[in-house]
Amino acid sequence: MNTQLLPALPAGPNGSRKGRGTFTATHRRRLFRADLLTTAAWASVAAAVALWLADGGATGFSTPAGSFTALGIVAGLAGMDLVLLMLLLAARIPLIDQSVGHDRALEFHRKLGKPSLYLLLGHGILIAIGYGMAEGLDPVSEAVSLWVLVPDMWLAFISMALFIAVVVTSLVAVRRRFPYEFWYAVHLLTYAAVATSLPHQFSVGGLFAEGTWQRWYWLAVCIATGAALLHYRVLEPVVATFRHQLTVSRVVQVAPGVVSIEMHGLHLDELAGTGGRFFIWRFLAQGLWWHPHPFSLSAEPLQFDSSGRGLLRITVRNLGRGSAQLAAVKPGTKVAVEGPYGIFSTAARSRDRVVMIGAGIGITPLRALLESTPFAPGQATVILRGRSEQELYLGDEILELARNRGATLFHLTGARSVRHTGSWLPDSATRAGHRLADYAPDVANADVYVCGPAAWARNVIADARAAGVKEDQLHYERFDW
Repeated sequence: MNTQLLPALPAGPNGSRKGRGTFTATHRRRLFRADLLTTAAWASVAAAVALWLADGGATGFSTPAGSFTALGIVAGLAGMDLVLLMLLLAARIPLIDQSVGHDRALEFHRKLGKPSLYLLLGHGILIAIGYGMAEGLDPVSEAVSLWVLVPDMWLAFISMALFIAVVVTSLVAVRRRFPYEFWYAVHLLTYAAVATSLPHQFSVGGLFAEGTWQRWYWLAVCIATGAALLHYRVLEPVVATFRHQLTVSRVVQVAPGVVSIEMHGLHLDELAGTGGRFFIWRFLAQGLWWHPHPFSLSAEPLQFDSSGRGLLRITVRNLGRGSAQLAAVKPGTKVAVEGPYGIFSTAARSRDRVVMIGAGIGITPLRALLESTPFAPGQATVILRGRSEQELYLGDEILELARNRGATLFHLTGARSVRHTGSWLPDSATRAGHRLADYAPDVANADVYVCGPAAWARNVIADARAAGVKEDQLHYERFDW
């Protein structure tokens, strides 16, 4: 069954034909910051190689043994620089998060995993070959000699083993075999791998010898990376937890298997306007405290007074062992919080018009986004998708918001077509030939926010692209953390 609950209203006075007035400047600034960060990332790799060139490293190519050694040093410098970039991408630094988005940052983080490992492996192999050729030893004997005779080299071997373990357990096929907590614990070995790799970088060879500017540059990069991780991954979450003093007030069943968890706390005015962004929650109860849960707010914080004291809410569906336990969380439970993260919010807007499309539990972040993102009456379209009305979670609240704010709202219910697997619409709409542009005629001039199951979201995005929506107008959040 397809239902149009609220008709489209005429566009407001800010609804220009191209609809880019209000958000043009902020959108361009965000893209400019993303370009600068990308340039800086690649420049750091070039700078790592430049350190070696400035030290006269290219003279090593005068002999076969020196050529292998030189290539090994370059591979090691580039590989280590990529590892430091990976750590910075995962450090949840606001500049990176608000420029490229948390999920995109982690996507780049993952893509750098294999290249960095290959470069580090190449570093070890090429160095063993180069040193071995110079000393008349085979690479295996040279490696043993390095382990036994050269200070700090045994730590480098341990570091390599740890890097291999981290990258292998991060492969999708391997990661799916283990609980998230196991993978997370192994992933923490990255820090041990980096720590054990550092001593030999400064004690072996002359590139980073004491008194050289190369040594100070490399030290500065390593220290800055460690400081960013400590600050944004450890200190800020601890400070936020103590500052907001979040405590579970009540747990309300929304639908079978779906609950809203309300929490009261302090200084919630600092969290206002975050509709669509997500937080990482830890419910500090027995058996739960060590489980991090990434959920978006399903409503903007409700403030009781000017000091920010008030209520906030998340809505959770039972999708597994971790989320199932949350339905039983008790009032009075303390909550640790990190965030907000991501740019599935007003921060990503580039147009005055906006289209929000959600399915299942993915509807709930859109409820908060609809509440907070600016638009004039007639400039917003909301499309809720579920197999039944019961699956349109918080649908009544969204209907009320749409009425108050002048948004067009569609409820699209019913099973998907088994013959048209590329459609995101109900079977009846698919057979009638409906597309996204039939529900949102101005979608090509709008920002499109999509939240729902991955396969369904891909179909929505494909339909949006076919309707003329450009890449920078598409916003969909993958809850990577």
